[in-house]
Amino acid sequence: MRRAQAARSALLTSHPTAQVALLQMDTSSITSVLSAAQEVKLRYNRLDYLYLNAGIMPNPQFDVKAFFKEPKLLYCLYCSNIITMFATGEGILTQKDGITHDGLQEVFVTNLFGHFLLIRELEPILCHAGRTSQLIWTSSSNAHRSAFDLEDIQHQRGTQPYSSSKYASDLLSLALNTHYNKQGLYSSVICPGFVMTNLTYGILPSFPAFLWTLLMPVFWLIRMFTNTFTLTPYNGAEALFWLFKQKPESLDPQAKYHSLTSGLGNNYTQPHKMDIDLETSDALYEKLLQLESEVKKKLKEKQKQSQHLHSGAGSS
Repeated sequence: MRRAQAARSALLTSHPTAQVALLQMDTSSITSVLSAAQEVKLRYNRLDYLYLNAGIMPNPQFDVKAFFKEPKLLYCLYCSNIITMFATGEGILTQKDGITHDGLQEVFVTNLFGHFLLIRELEPILCHAGRTSQLIWTSSSNAHRSAFDLEDIQHQRGTQPYSSSKYASDLLSLALNTHYNKQGLYSSVICPGFVMTNLTYGILPSFPAFLWTLLMPVFWLIRMFTNTFTLTPYNGAEALFWLFKQKPESLDPQAKYHSLTSGLGNNYTQPHKMDIDLETSDALYEKLLQLESEVKKKLKEKQKQSQHLHSGAGSS
């Protein structure tokens, strides 16, 4: 919570009259999500915006060989295909996933399912007649249809759980609009672009810090060829801020809103159609509902067993 407390202090310094409350939640833990949702409902009777930003990319592996599958690399380091690979991670990033104590794939539950449970639990204060509320997902340019399998939504059999989870969040956003727009709840997706964060540095953990600094001029140069290299969190948040100012009912549910930075350093937001369809999004939604029912059933059984053990210990 130290970083959250530091952010709160900074906000209160610049905006002394603001009310900033903190609540800790781990989206990889079912009990944590349910407890946090309950606390939010006790504190507030309505929510206008819910930003779904939590995400992990554990144990990323950088496939250097993937670059040499692109023959043009020998002729042009900055060719469009190579820049696209850098900007999206397509074909060059794999991860080693783990299992949570709830028995779920770690990336899946942290990046997608935990958020889904939170939305479902907060439905009473997100959906109200006569006003709108907005869900805003932080997706990624690494969200690829090729990494997602509807028959393996947790990506147990694959090597790209991060890409799969981000593509699934794109699908889920569309499904949420289908099911909740009539209740005044709208969902949108943003992409922050290529931002230098701890997630980025974790791709090459053994890479010395000073070399990342030396690479920055190269990244600035690449920005002349592609506007997706936003590089800083401030630039990457452009689409989040832009969406805040829009009427949610005017937004395209099948578009991803990209934070972009021009070669001259100007920030702007631009929508791009996502590679998604209604049939797949609805099928994913139904599978998530089924999984929600299963995990809650298991949780109740564990709680009953725990109560039984405690009562048995007390009577003895």
